[in-house]
Amino acid sequence: MTDIIQLLPDHVANQIAAGEVVQRPASVIKELIENAVDSGATSIQVIVKDAGRSLVQVIDNGCGMSVTDTRMAFERHATSKIRTTEDIYNIHTKGFRGEALASIAAVAQIETKTRKEDNEVGTQLIIEGGEVKGQDPVVCTIGTSISVKNLFFNVPARRNFLKSNQVEFRHIQDEFQRVAMAHENISFFLHHNDSEIYHLKAGNLKQRISQIFGKKLSSQIISVEEDTEIVKIKGFVGKPDAAKKSRGEQFFFVNNRFIKSGYLHNAIVNAFESLLPSGYNPSYFLYLDIDPSKIDINIHPTKTEIKFEDEALIFTILRAAVKHALGQFNVTPSLDFEQDPNWAFIPSASEEDEIKMPEISVDSSFNPFEHHQSRAPKPSDIKANFDFYNDAVELEIENNHAHQLFESEEIQPDKFEVIQWMNQFLVVEYRGELLIIDQHRAHQKILFEKFVRSNHENALVQQMLFPIEIELSPNDRQKLINVESQLISFGFDISLDEEVIQINAIPVDVQQEDVVSVFMDFIEELDYHDTIELNQTFAKVLAKNAAVKKGIGLKVEQMQTLVEELLKLPNPNFTPYGRPIFVQVNTDDIKKTLD
Repeated sequence: MTDIIQLLPDHVANQIAAGEVVQRPASVIKELIENAVDSGATSIQVIVKDAGRSLVQVIDNGCGMSVTDTRMAFERHATSKIRTTEDIYNIHTKGFRGEALASIAAVAQIETKTRKEDNEVGTQLIIEGGEVKGQDPVVCTIGTSISVKNLFFNVPARRNFLKSNQVEFRHIQDEFQRVAMAHENISFFLHHNDSEIYHLKAGNLKQRISQIFGKKLSSQIISVEEDTEIVKIKGFVGKPDAAKKSRGEQFFFVNNRFIKSGYLHNAIVNAFESLLPSGYNPSYFLYLDIDPSKIDINIHPTKTEIKFEDEALIFTILRAAVKHALGQFNVTPSLDFEQDPNWAFIPSASEEDEIKMPEISVDSSFNPFEHHQSRAPKPSDIKANFDFYNDAVELEIENNHAHQLFESEEIQPDKFEVIQWMNQFLVVEYRGELLIIDQHRAHQKILFEKFVRSNHENALVQQMLFPIEIELSPNDRQKLINVESQLISFGFDISLDEEVIQINAIPVDVQQEDVVSVFMDFIEELDYHDTIELNQTFAKVLAKNAAVKKGIGLKVEQMQTLVEELLKLPNPNFTPYGRPIFVQVNTDDIKKTLD
């Protein structure tokens, strides 16, 4: 009988390994930067073209490699970090398995130039698809430069799975930030298509946070520090008022290695207890120093997951450290019984002061549903100084209870009577059924459909008398640069400085007081959206912010117009975010309840 089991050729084995280690250009960035850190470099430069498709180059001023080491570095399981089994449990460096360079070389064209300090000339090694094409002496500076060209050139199926340049470069930024955050004592530079994206000078941790996420954030974080026999903790957490709906600015590092841990994230959230609004997440930049023998970092190809020997105890210590920091900086509510009674921290009114009742200013003659030439109705124009009910009553309906009545037919609604309930819901009898409609969600759907269908080239624009300025982190600035043309097509006129966006004009459907929230929502939505999705993404954000809010009283004709516009839509059942817009109650249900 013929034997059927055989060893894989090296180039096939390397391509299989590359499937785990090299998922996209960002994976190459991560591995090469980490190698540069391990080389003792004090300056690391990253050059990227076409979001890493054409070129990823990492240049460092580290120790460099000898002629033999340069060749051996690209062999599978060749490493300078491990000699015995015991070394696996005493890892202090980034890479150690010796898989990365061999895996990258299997699916790309690589040129390496490197020189050690005590050598007069360096060595150049060229590899294509895992095959060495040549190695020759070369004149170069001390350190190492590795250029990875045409990633996945020999695996076209893998190349086709890459996302748009915008998405792929966002992943590159993520990996770059994570390594830079872990090594604030090293200077990092990132260039993309000949544009400088980051120029991070060596400094302390707070300076590095400021360099990456903007100066504004550095004033919104407080220090965390705890030293125990189990774990040493240092870093920063954001104040409650700096919390966001997104989970972007959240970093855990264990022994200067970035990790992901939902379990430890819950420790931070628990420490904040009732300080955060529902749905918001705190920012944090936390560094844990643990005995390497007490953790296992060898459970995932990208080494972003770690097993702890005593996870529950670390959870408790971390939560206590964050709670202590919040209390120490008077972020958590407290009563200070030792406060100087002569310090009147609550101002009191004098007997002569006249006490006035608070007032709300509303223009009762204004009709936001009134049609003006080519403009659509604008319930978003009605504003009050606050929401009366916030989220007093939420419509959470199972999909099987919200019948899809209006999906396929074009509605020509008759005149019907509409009443407003709790300044939040519109109640109307329609075709023998009772509809309870969420006014904010209904208007959001109407505006969304309008924005999607509208011709953006002819968008109506209103100039700002006083331009609005919003502080931006370098990250957020880059996101807006990538989509500036789409913003202009929607009616925004913006100017981007180094840390500030100036908004000079906005679409007519957006109110001035909503501009900041619109742009914050834009930035949060831009993380992982392809360009093809941007128009719908912008339409969703604009509709959500421009829609009439809960707690706003509407006139009869306004309610009538809103219901009519909603029921004319081909699918009025759900908002662009997938939330139900109305509840239907039929006569039979009422009779059954009352019987």
